Parts: sequence; C-alpha cells; structure tokens
Amino acid sequence: MVSTLLLLAILVLMTGYLTGLYNGLVRLREDVSTAWSNIGVVLRQRHDELPKLVETCRQYLQHEQGTLERVMQARSAVDKAQSARNLPALGAAEGSLRASLGQLFALAEAYPTLKADASFATLAARITALEEQLADRRELYNSTVNLNNVRIDSVPDLFVARAFGFVRAELLQFDAASTADVDMRALFSR
Repeated sequence: MVSTLLLLAILVLMTGYLTGLYNGLVRLREDVSTAWSNIGVVLRQRHDELPKLVETCRQYLQHEQGTLERVMQARSAVDKAQSARNLPALGAAEGSLRASLGQLFALAEAYPTLKADASFATLAARITALEEQLADRRELYNSTVNLNNVRIDSVPDLFVARAFGFVRAELLQFDAASTADVDMRALFSR
C-alpha cells in the first residue's frame, strides 16, 4: 500500500515536471512568434512610409532617380523576404535598404530646399525612429530565439523538445556590409 502510494506520488511529480517543461517550451515558441510579429509590424510601418519619402524626394531630386529606384527595389526585397520569413534574405535586403536610405539622406544634404521641406523632415524623422524600433525589436527577437534554442538543446528539456517536435528558431542577422560603419565621405562625394 505504501509502495503504491509512493509510486503514485512519484508518477504525479514526474508528470507535473514534464508538463512544466513542455509548457515552458510552448511559451518560448510563442514568444519567438510574437517577437517576429512585432518585427513585422515595424517593417510594415516603414514599408508604408518609404513611398511617401521617395515621392517627396522625387520632386527635388530630378537627376537622382537611380537612388530613388534603389530605395524602392530594396523596399520590395525586404517585403518579399519578410513575407516568406526568409531570414537570410531579409538580412541581405535590410542591408541593401539601409545603404539606399543612407545614400538618399546624404543626397538630401546637397538639396537645401528638400532638406528644409517639412514633409521630408517629418518622414525622415519617422523612418529614423522606425529604424531604431526595428533594431530594438530585432535584439528582442534574437534574445528570445537564443533562449528558445538553449532550452531546446539543454537536458532535460532536450528530451521533451525532441519528443514533441520543437525545433530551433533562426536568428535574424544582417550581413557584414549592413552592420559596418557608414562611409559618410563616400556618400557625400557623389
């Protein structure tokens, strides 16, 4: 009788422990998904602002259409990669978009009337703020992915993760060119 109760107590404790491990893994998986969705919100907001910025600039930058087209092409590549949840492509597209925006903002310095335009100033400030939010959300996403991956690869969570098909999440990384310091001298020499 005592051994049956002891065995039953051990079984209840083990079930509770395994349930806790499983629920923790589910919570982390959902945290990764939420963090990704939060990145998507900022990407969408920036996606919506960029055509307004390009159109405002188009009026002033008649001889700089190539730069404006590169911004819009990069915008499209970011949207496509984000929709497909292709993190390597998103990192590359983000690098291209950042470079194109850097060129656009550098060009604006050469056009005082554009730089003084209230619409341009508002849009540039909005996009800069969105870039900062994106960096913050990317950091949160990668931190959450790291927690998820550590839990999935650590004992005893490893056994529960494998049994229930939990998989590692992929970090959102930008290529080296997009994280390198911007050569402002080269941007202004155009």
